Amino acid sequence: MGSSTDHGGAGWRGKKQGSQLWKKALLHSSLCFVMGFFTGFAPSSVSDWTSAAAAAGSSSSSSHVVRALPAGGALNRSLLAHGAGPGYDRAASPRPLLVVVTTTESTPVASGERAAALTRTAHALRLVAPPLLWVVVEAAPDAPATARQLRATGLMYRHLTYRDNFTAAGAGKERHHQRNVALGHVEHHRLAGVVLFAGLDDVLDLRLFDQIREISAFGAWPVATMWRDEREVVVRGPACSSSAVTGWFSQDLSDGTAAAASTTSTARARPSGEVDVHGFAFNSSVLWDPERWGRYPTSEPDKSQDSTKFVQQVVLEDLSKVKGIPSDCSEVMVWHVDTAAPSPSSPQNKRR
Repeated sequence: MGSSTDHGGAGWRGKKQGSQLWKKALLHSSLCFVMGFFTGFAPSSVSDWTSAAAAAGSSSSSSHVVRALPAGGALNRSLLAHGAGPGYDRAASPRPLLVVVTTTESTPVASGERAAALTRTAHALRLVAPPLLWVVVEAAPDAPATARQLRATGLMYRHLTYRDNFTAAGAGKERHHQRNVALGHVEHHRLAGVVLFAGLDDVLDLRLFDQIREISAFGAWPVATMWRDEREVVVRGPACSSSAVTGWFSQDLSDGTAAAASTTSTARARPSGEVDVHGFAFNSSVLWDPERWGRYPTSEPDKSQDSTKFVQQVVLEDLSKVKGIPSDCSEVMVWHVDTAAPSPSSPQNKRR
């Protein structure tokens, strides 16, 4: 009897344990089903943005584009640089890429001011609607400090360096060399967009950036040039009829006199020398124009081989391709502080 009772209790306990295991398995399966069901309705933005950021990072290494990602919104800024972030609808309002070229100097005095000037320029460019690519060019020894600073700007940029040596007296030649380095990079990588030269000493009206996006070939505007430690302000630029450029003028605002280089409606009117690089922008496709190399006689090779001189020359060849900015060229939107020593032909030296 006792043995029979023990076997019966063991069987009852075995059935009870089996029932509990079955219930646990059923509950586990039900929970997995419910979680999987509701996961299907969950937004996929996190995974999508993560993959987009990974794709952006992989493209950086291949195309040499460096994107600075600020804290607290790095993914937003990275995608915004591609025109895919909030506030920019490519289908509704496509904008051409702006390629802003900034040159620096490697002199000891300039090196001490570079960080402040880069910070000022970066904050201005952050106010410009994307897409925008900031091309900063400088000598190789100065690169490490600038690279750290550029990474914190939140802008899409390319940092170009060179190993050529320039003396303090050759600051103008160094800037010219830097512009050629930048234009060579734009041409080599076929960066389609509107190219603008913006120096660290320049002050630009934000409205200018919106207007130059409409440039199909060239655009030009008046520039107010000031000399450091000199009471001198000279405005130079295109003379316009509506938005059509008819000539070029130069006006000294220091004493109210004007010296007109040409204010006539003649299409061949030119400034006295090369057009100021701070006063025009151009479509980058000009750089890989198939007719570029056959445009000039072989006796003038620099005009084709020197990219900066080339675009300065082309902008003067056919004024019908130059868009006046603003529409009547009556407003100064760029102020340039010239830190170089005045030349003997400059207005302030002529008065002395």
